[in-house]
Amino acid sequence: MLQSTSPFSEYVDATFLSIVGISALVLLGILAFMVYYLVRYSRKRNPHPTNIGGNISLELLWTAIPLGLFMGMFYLGWEGYLKEIDAPENAIPISVTARMWAWSFEYPNGVQADTLYVPVGVPVKLSLHSLDVNHSLYIPAFRIKRDVIPNRVNSMWFKTSEVGSYDIACAEYCGLRHSYMYNKVVSEDSAHFEQWYRKTSLDQSKPYKPLSSSSR
Repeated sequence: MLQSTSPFSEYVDATFLSIVGISALVLLGILAFMVYYLVRYSRKRNPHPTNIGGNISLELLWTAIPLGLFMGMFYLGWEGYLKEIDAPENAIPISVTARMWAWSFEYPNGVQADTLYVPVGVPVKLSLHSLDVNHSLYIPAFRIKRDVIPNRVNSMWFKTSEVGSYDIACAEYCGLRHSYMYNKVVSEDSAHFEQWYRKTSLDQSKPYKPLSSSSR
């Protein structure tokens, strides 16, 4: 939380805190009104109840304020969604396959791995496929999640800002061993990434072509 590890981290955190703050203010406001009216219109202060027929201004106010808050939250969510679906043209394409109960990652030259290795500072676009049931690829540190559905290809992208190792989880209950679907995103500098990619390509008899930005 509050760590910038992807292009979406800061925006998602700010949006989350804004919504929590608005919700807290609304809650406190409602509680304050409740306490005030409980005291102001208690039986001791008002032994004879008064019937209120209605107030158009008040009804318009309590309709307009929640609607405005809701539309503001919707706008924040929509802006975040647009940021996440527009992958850069130079993003490295990686195919992700989900199955009960594992993830696998295939690089442009056909190299396959069960850990997602990426170079720092280079955008990566994931194409998501499922071989069986619904899954959901979730990388908490990057604040991104996308459903992985049979007979459909969804996509997502990200770019890491620093060297590190980040959890990948399945956020959709997919069966008895759902909790086994934990993998890692390993973000490395360009030299170390290319070293891993070259060695793995040779080990799997795949043609090697540099992928990191420093090699383009």
